Amino acid sequence: MTYRTATLFLSLALLAPSALAATPSDTLVIQQAAGISTLDPSATYDTFSAQIVENIYETLWTYKGSSLTAMMPLLASALPTYTNGGKTLVVNLRQGVKFHSGNTMSCADAEYTYRRDLVTNAPESANWFISDALLGSTQNAQANKSITWAKIAAAVKCNAQGQLVFTLAKVDPAFMAKMTFAGMGLIDKQWAVQQGEWDGSEKTWQTWVGKDLSGSPLSLKPSGTGAYTLVKSDAGGVLLQAFPNYWGVKPAIKNVVMQKVGELAVRQQAFLRGDADLIEAGTRANVEAQLKGKPGVVVLDNLPTTSAQALFMNNNITPSAALGSGKLDGQGIPANFFSDTDIRKAFALSFDDGMFIKDVQSGKGAPRTMLLPDSFPGYSAQTRTYPFDVAAATSYFKKAWGGEVWKKGFVINAKYRTGHTLGQTALELLKQNVEAINPKFRINIGVEPWTEQSVKFQNGEEVLLPMGWSADYADPDNFMYTFYSSKGYFYASNHWKDAQVDQWLDQARATTDAARRNQLYKRVADRAYQQSVFVILPADLNIRPIRSNLQGVSAATYNPMRSFSFTGTFLRELSKR
Repeated sequence: MTYRTATLFLSLALLAPSALAATPSDTLVIQQAAGISTLDPSATYDTFSAQIVENIYETLWTYKGSSLTAMMPLLASALPTYTNGGKTLVVNLRQGVKFHSGNTMSCADAEYTYRRDLVTNAPESANWFISDALLGSTQNAQANKSITWAKIAAAVKCNAQGQLVFTLAKVDPAFMAKMTFAGMGLIDKQWAVQQGEWDGSEKTWQTWVGKDLSGSPLSLKPSGTGAYTLVKSDAGGVLLQAFPNYWGVKPAIKNVVMQKVGELAVRQQAFLRGDADLIEAGTRANVEAQLKGKPGVVVLDNLPTTSAQALFMNNNITPSAALGSGKLDGQGIPANFFSDTDIRKAFALSFDDGMFIKDVQSGKGAPRTMLLPDSFPGYSAQTRTYPFDVAAATSYFKKAWGGEVWKKGFVINAKYRTGHTLGQTALELLKQNVEAINPKFRINIGVEPWTEQSVKFQNGEEVLLPMGWSADYADPDNFMYTFYSSKGYFYASNHWKDAQVDQWLDQARATTDAARRNQLYKRVADRAYQQSVFVILPADLNIRPIRSNLQGVSAATYNPMRSFSFTGTFLRELSKR
């Protein structure tokens, strides 16, 4: 297939996915429910964007094979070691690497990339955890006036030998892991400046502080060092093509088509016909009922997971139509409805873990004590959980809000994102059980696109939200701080705050003593149980359907830390027979 015919095929595929024929051997077609938000690494934070970004751009190092702890160099020529008491890393960069623009990668590009992350550090991005390590603050210079250009320049710089030098504000045992995140991919400085991006100078840095880069010129015209270049991106999906000057092993898959297809049934039929090689396949129950055992399909099961899921009960909802009447009058709820601990406990006791595990996870699940993968250090198996107990739930509902909840009832408007079948099922199961307790209780369930929901939950507008977190890096802090700290990413979605918990989490961040960290995380988990902060969903094992002719993916190669979660590999590692 020539470049011209490949581009024609890809364009047709994007515009009319249902009209595809079986995919060629050099083309990979993927269908998912949601679209991407950005192709700018500095703005990347959602899974849908990251799975494309990690194949256009490359980080300095990454996880080795399927390991969650061992690493290997990518754009670094070797893994660096800590000096200066664990606060300095000196990185030697790979030579002769080309960007998609044709420019040669140098230390100046790496310096520019991470300074740009620190300068912009918009709330929508993942740069908070890099800023915390390098500057000692998750905030940007607009929110934290102690952040100066001098601090940014000192934290990331090239030395006289052309090496990249990171100087951390404090000891951070998770820093190496943080730098594997897809959004830490190296940017082509010369190309970025030509597109109208920040010029990298002290003179102009303040005008870029906190800037949202999700729709940046670089998002529209990316230039990375990765194995794939962007051909086209629009509301219907993304088209990628193999980069002929890639420094590493050339990929066997030349063309990648990522299509946005909202209906699960449509995706399943395309997959069964061979029109799609990989799809967002819904829950385990969907895969086992609709795809497993079908001709041309291989199902990889019992794969590791590094995610955690919960129903978020927002303690201080931003006023919107979601509140209904906005009062405790049976026609809605007040903004602080979930600030009552008795209400939160009643909801936790109304969720049937056993039924969820049976119906959604086909028996391959287990209740979790905390929002941390049980494969991670710091997980406390001894922390208690809330069982499904109608009598106990009824008792707490009767006590909530001084008895007014039981007497007057409520209407809750809960939303799940398009394609999030697991979240939808969790809400439906909770709705069934809660409404059976008292006819005055009502939960309305609706659906909204991720692009809309991602803004709403950050604005605190969602009421009862099914949401999950996939690890940015393999360290417990990425979950514990993110979920439980009042300075964490999800605080706006539940507004639960405990000063002691904040202190414990800060202490866990400041020590490399693993035993001490584990002890602190158990305290957090125990306190969260007492307060019933979340309705924690059971853990499961990953299950992935693939077309039988797809090579390079197996249980042995699957790494749950890869953003491209369809296969747990980089795209360049795949081929078709």
